[in-house]
Amino acid sequence: MNPIRIRLNGRDLDLPAESTVADLLRLQGLAERRVAIECNREIVPKSQHPHHVLLDGDQLELVHALGGG
Repeated sequence: MNPIRIRLNGRDLDLPAESTVADLLRLQGLAERRVAIECNREIVPKSQHPHHVLLDGDQLELVHALGGG
């Protein structure tokens, strides 16, 4: 299968076809982090991360919490 290209936080990123939000987080090293992710201006609930399949051209914004003080 051909890869897809998404835009993540303003940068193009190629992923394997049929990748999910959970796959993206794993590839970014954020699988265990608390994150908020928006796909095409719609929040993707954490419960949907394993089921939300990304499509070529999707626009994503990803924010993760940082600890410290």
